[in-house]
Amino acid sequence: MISLRAAIILGSLLAVVAGGTVFFHVVEGWSWIDSYFFTVVTISTVGYGKLVPATTLGKIGTTAFIFLGLGTFAAAIQYYAQHQIRQRELRTAWLIRRLTNQQRRSHRAANEDDAPGG
Repeated sequence: MISLRAAIILGSLLAVVAGGTVFFHVVEGWSWIDSYFFTVVTISTVGYGKLVPATTLGKIGTTAFIFLGLGTFAAAIQYYAQHQIRQRELRTAWLIRRLTNQQRRSHRAANEDDAPGG
């Protein structure tokens, strides 16, 4: 099940991408796919440079969008990394418990054969 924090981050990221796409489509007059592409390339800091805002509003909006979008994108990356680290920690703890239990069982079985008077 997805946590509330994950849902908020994912929803924020989708809202930023959708908002940026609509903004660039309306202000710059780009196609939907070009607007979407520019939005994703901008917030992911790739910056191919194929599309560049030509209008003053587009340039100012891009500047504000970079701060908002980059922060949201960074939060999403951070959450995903923390989730992956936590999953690995849980898996490691499970594996250690399993190996420890196996060693205890095999140790007891080996000692039972060596019991005095047995």
